[in-house]
Amino acid sequence: MIKTIFDKGKPGKNATNFPLDAITSGTALGIPDELLRGEQDPLEIPDVPEVELVRHYIDLSRKNYGIDNGIYPLGSCTMKYNPKIHESIASMPGFRDIHPLQVLQSKASSQGILRVLYEMASILASLTGMDAFTMQPAAGAHGEFAGMLTIKKAMMERGLEKKKNKIIVPDTSHGTNPASAAACNFEVIEIKSDQHGLVNIEELKKALEPGDVAGIMLTNPNTLGLFEEQILEITRLVHDAGGLCYYDGANFNGLCGICRPGDMGFDIIHVNLHKTFGTPHGGGGPGAGPVGVKGALKEFLPGPRISIANGEYSIVLPEHGGFGSIKAFHGNIGVILRAYCFVKALGLEGLRKSTQCAVLNANYMKAQLKDTICVPYSKRCYHEFVGSDSGFPNDVTTDDIAKRMQDMGVHPPTIYFPLIVHGAIMIEPTETESRSRLDDMVAIIKQIKAEAETEPATVKNAPSTMPVRRLDQVLAARNPVLTARSLKEMGEK
Repeated sequence: MIKTIFDKGKPGKNATNFPLDAITSGTALGIPDELLRGEQDPLEIPDVPEVELVRHYIDLSRKNYGIDNGIYPLGSCTMKYNPKIHESIASMPGFRDIHPLQVLQSKASSQGILRVLYEMASILASLTGMDAFTMQPAAGAHGEFAGMLTIKKAMMERGLEKKKNKIIVPDTSHGTNPASAAACNFEVIEIKSDQHGLVNIEELKKALEPGDVAGIMLTNPNTLGLFEEQILEITRLVHDAGGLCYYDGANFNGLCGICRPGDMGFDIIHVNLHKTFGTPHGGGGPGAGPVGVKGALKEFLPGPRISIANGEYSIVLPEHGGFGSIKAFHGNIGVILRAYCFVKALGLEGLRKSTQCAVLNANYMKAQLKDTICVPYSKRCYHEFVGSDSGFPNDVTTDDIAKRMQDMGVHPPTIYFPLIVHGAIMIEPTETESRSRLDDMVAIIKQIKAEAETEPATVKNAPSTMPVRRLDQVLAARNPVLTARSLKEMGEK
């Protein structure tokens, strides 16, 4: 039976002691009586002593897994370590307590945060080869949406919005790419990869031939961790066909400080600050997906943006030719601050070394595991690589491997993505993991392979050490259990 804190509660053992009038009268708490619970509708919380209450929350914290617990090798998600000093800086009162409207009503007291926004936009432009950036988009997919709106607006300005209504998306794209294009009423054309896992140039030419393509969405390195070797030819073909080239910056941490998307021929880019520049990621919290553009496209960027004149920073609202704002105020300031600290602490050489270490770590793990898991694309990878469960004995699957890794105290990598690799296992160690930590991860995967050969039931029945065993994943997605009471009832069944 599943034990919950409700099982430990007994009347009279509560850890709180509210005055009776504070509970029965709205006056004492300043809450209107009509908003208070009545005797017929009591708040059902367990009566437990303070020590049990503390233990309950500590126990919950131990059930969670984060980057502070251990390696988090999610491919294409980049769960790297976030320096704690950057958390402290982002929480400084001068940043924490500023009001979004303050930058409009009191420029003198807002120069610090305006300078951060201005300089971060300039840094991103320099690193990516773009001419202007907006910091407003709240996440990577939000940045994609802004980028697609930019292409839509550019086609409208040319009077081509009805003719050019398609976006090319390779089959190695991130899952949000086709969704973002479709959300902007583009028709999505998927093109298959060649035998090397790269864009098939002949397929690209066929897709461009009708003349109705508004642009291409591409990430480089792609989701297989491979650099598109013909990238200059790809962008030239799209431009010659009258289209624009959009760079999904989710994998920019494989190139940052080494080369620039703008020099590859891209016109628009979004950058995931949580992937390349060490800001928090996951858990549904705030993100940031700044968008940069080349040349004349900057008039279409959503605002507000920041300008400087005579040493003073000020807000610039969206230009009339654009599509306005896509978020309230100026973007997720706390996330942008953390990324600003990251690039200032490392500098260009530090960012370049960070990229080189990410590439080194991924290739090291790939070499160590080449005889353990199947790696369908053998070329040198960049920040991540993709293997598969092909070759694992006794019908042990990628899902089995991932569940067994949980038993061994590590977070599994991304599984079953990208879709072009059957049983995909996408591993990205990031630059922040040491060689000894990578060796531990390699040893765990090798041990699971050995178990699959000699005791497959151990792997196929994993996890055995987690609070719950394997779930019906379809049912869990459609009918999630979100409360301790529901968990208890599920256990009794």
